[in-house]
Amino acid sequence: MRQTTSFWNLVILGLLVLLGLNNLQSQTKASAQSTATIEGSCDSSRTVHVSGAAVVYVTPDRVLLQLGVQSNGTSPDAVRKDNSQDIQHVIQAVTTLGVQAKDIATDYYLVYPVYEDFSSLVIKGYRIDNTVSITLRDISLVDDAIITALKSGANEIQDVQFYSSELRKYRDQARGLAMKAAGEKAEALADEAGAQAGCLLTISENTWSQYYGSWRGGRETALWAQNVIQNTSSSQGDLTQMDDSPITLGQIAIRAEVNASYSLTGG
Repeated sequence: MRQTTSFWNLVILGLLVLLGLNNLQSQTKASAQSTATIEGSCDSSRTVHVSGAAVVYVTPDRVLLQLGVQSNGTSPDAVRKDNSQDIQHVIQAVTTLGVQAKDIATDYYLVYPVYEDFSSLVIKGYRIDNTVSITLRDISLVDDAIITALKSGANEIQDVQFYSSELRKYRDQARGLAMKAAGEKAEALADEAGAQAGCLLTISENTWSQYYGSWRGGRETALWAQNVIQNTSSSQGDLTQMDDSPITLGQIAIRAEVNASYSLTGG
């Protein structure tokens, strides 16, 4: 009885193995046919390579200030004491404008000796460069923050940058417009050559093109934005003057550029 049972177990096992092999062969054949179909509709032997660029203009809603205190002293301890007092005065003064402590952070701190001249190793004193980054969520404070900091002991203004808190949103818009520009260009080039642009084969993004315009630049129309330039809304088209402040917001440029390859058909 045991021998009969073992025999039938072996038969059942053999049938299961055969069914598994047949199923695997069917899947392999179907995959090969699917690949052949895709390759037939997307012939990569004839391609058109294009780039697309876009600029989205937005009104900034954040400001990043980088300012600080440079101090000199005859000893490391003396210069550290003076610099610490001065930078604290600056920070306390800025917080009276409503800037929160979480939006103030040390950006750069360096202590180094000052020599008598470039060719000498004789130290005549010490210097500290202490820079803090201040994020203003109320951009109308930018002028007051700078003046207040200078009155409180700051003697260096490193940078002032206007930016958008919704960078991802507008950069995605720019990416979409850049891809649209690339597709339109591929169709136009293919048409001029008597062919048609087929399926999309490859996409790459030039991340170096993602740039914020600071208050000293970046507001110009980029010449390389070949197909599409878009303002986010018509209401942002005018320059924005903040009361009696000397700061005019205008708009900043958020850019995207892509490279794409399309198959060619016909022709």
